[in-house]
Amino acid sequence: MADDYLNSLASVVGDVIAPHAAAVDKDAKFPEASMRALGEAGLLGLVSAPAVGGMGHGAKAAALTVEGVAKACGSSAMVLCMHYAATFVAEQFGSEADRKALASGTGLGTLAFSEAGSRSHFWAPVSSARADGDEVVLDAEKSWVTSATRATHVVWSSRPVGGEGMSSIWMVPGGGAGYAPKGPFDGLGLRGNDSSPVTASGLRIPKTNLLGEDGKGMDVMLGAVLPRFNLMNAACSLGLIGGSMANTIEHVKGTRYQHLDSVLADLPTIRANLARQQIRYDATRALWLDACDAVEQGRADAMLRVLETKAAAGEAALEVLAACMRMCGGAAFRKDVGVERFFRDAQAASVMAPTTDQLYDFLGKALCGMPVF
Repeated sequence: MADDYLNSLASVVGDVIAPHAAAVDKDAKFPEASMRALGEAGLLGLVSAPAVGGMGHGAKAAALTVEGVAKACGSSAMVLCMHYAATFVAEQFGSEADRKALASGTGLGTLAFSEAGSRSHFWAPVSSARADGDEVVLDAEKSWVTSATRATHVVWSSRPVGGEGMSSIWMVPGGGAGYAPKGPFDGLGLRGNDSSPVTASGLRIPKTNLLGEDGKGMDVMLGAVLPRFNLMNAACSLGLIGGSMANTIEHVKGTRYQHLDSVLADLPTIRANLARQQIRYDATRALWLDACDAVEQGRADAMLRVLETKAAAGEAALEVLAACMRMCGGAAFRKDVGVERFFRDAQAASVMAPTTDQLYDFLGKALCGMPVF
């Protein structure tokens, strides 16, 4: 059946991802077991073509899968989001060998777009690429790369070698000579996503690793990456909301005022706040599902919807997760309540390129009929 992948996902989340989530966060540990389980279930090949061993699903299935993972573990969801984003590019432009590796789970993909020199303006790399015989030499200061020490297939942006345009896109093998992550990630949230700055110094790749045309990287970013990445990033935010709301409801139903013989859920203020947050969650998720359909159907409003949904989901996550913390009171600061981890993980979306502020500007330009970039 078309939705069998969701049944497989539910098993992996329940049996592996959820039980490991707290330790992944506490120890800032890459979710090795979770990614292995996703691979064994065939879910790392969800968006790869059947011809290379994948399931052949599209952007909506990828987004639903990321959402399901995020309800249990934000770090695992972000690693998976980046793997799918890289796979979508490889499916369109990559070699058969790379596509097979990403589909089988023997390879793990990620993106390396944002740079220290241009920061969240991911579409404008300042790093260099120069030809040297049959090879290209890359030098760069990438500001953040998810799965930096674990990824085997890194979809990498640079300035063009010789073509006109702002950027070119390459498939870079992770971990090779000239590829240097700057250290383990020890951040506020998404602590297991192995995110790190990466320096490329004399990194050599074959010219055939070009993805698309030299100088046409913007076409790859806007066509193959941005719509799908925005849907999946929004899925991370929505999954975090869903996981936190479930834990919050469980907490307010079970936490008692012994002297009053009542629970938190007996308070009208708590119930009203739960209702407000559920409405915000459901409304944002409805927009997201419409954006997924717009992308899959090639609708004229697809780009508008994908810009809206990442901004809306990121903002909703910040507000709903803050409300969940407040509803759970001082207990929310305890890790066993299961809210504060989601709260910390939710902070990332608004500052992850394209940032929420950038998205509002893009949307404003689109509404005024102005060029977005």
